[in-house]
Amino acid sequence: MGEFRMPSLGADMETGKLVEWLVVPGQRVRRGDIVAMVETQKGLFEVEIFADGVMGELLVQPGQTVPVGTLLATIDNGTAGAGEGATAVPTGTGAEQKPPAAAPVAAESEPEPAAGHRIASSPSARQLARELGIDLATVTGTGPHGAIGRGDVEAAARAAGRLPAPDEPVAPVSAPSPPAEPAPAPAPAQPAPSAAAAAMRKAIAAAVSRSNREIPHYYLETEIDLSKPLQWLEEENRKRSMRERILPVALLVKATALALREVPELNGFWQNDQLEVRQDIHIGFAVALRQGGLIAPAVHHVDQLGVGEVMQRLADLIERTRGGHLRSSELTDATMSVTSLGDRGVRTVYGVIYPPQVALVGFGRISERPWAENGLLGVRRCVTATLAADHRATDGHQGALFLEALTRHLHLPEAL
Repeated sequence: MGEFRMPSLGADMETGKLVEWLVVPGQRVRRGDIVAMVETQKGLFEVEIFADGVMGELLVQPGQTVPVGTLLATIDNGTAGAGEGATAVPTGTGAEQKPPAAAPVAAESEPEPAAGHRIASSPSARQLARELGIDLATVTGTGPHGAIGRGDVEAAARAAGRLPAPDEPVAPVSAPSPPAEPAPAPAPAQPAPSAAAAAMRKAIAAAVSRSNREIPHYYLETEIDLSKPLQWLEEENRKRSMRERILPVALLVKATALALREVPELNGFWQNDQLEVRQDIHIGFAVALRQGGLIAPAVHHVDQLGVGEVMQRLADLIERTRGGHLRSSELTDATMSVTSLGDRGVRTVYGVIYPPQVALVGFGRISERPWAENGLLGVRRCVTATLAADHRATDGHQGALFLEALTRHLHLPEAL
């Protein structure tokens, strides 16, 4: 029997709120399927399962907040015996796994139906049925073994006239009619930050404080002449449509991944008082959120992608990050992070490493700068690249080799 536990979605995560189950007991699942929605201080995330099998009992109900490591559900994966089941959450990834907790925190579970009268249904279906006044006994389930899902409840509600058809405009339920002449309310001079924004800042503060407390940072920087790669990029973009255009950041991220191949000591985690070098190169890319704060989800296997593919992955990742549609693996898999603040006019970025990673690369603004070469002074388009690295894992020698490799790969854009 396998186990599905509350995953750690970051070094700063201690608890998570189960918002919704996307599966029901008896449903067959495969590795990588999205099975639940979990809310943390940094937002709402899709949680994947990391084992094949059949969903067993769902032990935590939507609305409950539980510690990292809490058993959320069981999975029948064909194994028998206690302690022999495969864990269905990622272990040994970028986020440190915490020991399972015995009991949930701030539980808000709903009462179970009386024995003998339980109807197989998902928690979200039961919640929606209560809100719409639908008796689950009258609903035909289309899930495994006749289980009722949210869509089944919606269909029953439409048949009963309690929900509009899909092509009809949805009017707010029980929304009060506005007064004929609403009195104007004075706008606050400066709105207070939302609870979500405050929680985000608290999570970032916890991660940064831990990083500064535990990681002995060292910093290196170099100035890179981007004249050749930017010229290549302009020629390449002439062949592409507007939707397929490549931005300079894709070159920077791809060159970072190739440099990590040459200096793998910067690609991994510091865990259990030792460096764990990773073969796969997953670059975490820092994305600023509109409501404040930032998240650095991972682009997987960057070294194996073409520059155009890197650009597509980055665009997709940024859109889903800001729309709240990230997968749990995208938060835990990053083996090194990149932050780019050039579009904000920043010339140099000195980043803070996100534990348990051991390095972070920062890129500033691409700008014209004086450049001396072979005794001649000219103007070149340049960028300042900085490396923040963990002195427990590497020394300045390895850091310098990395920046040298980064520069070399950027000067060969056609090979990226």
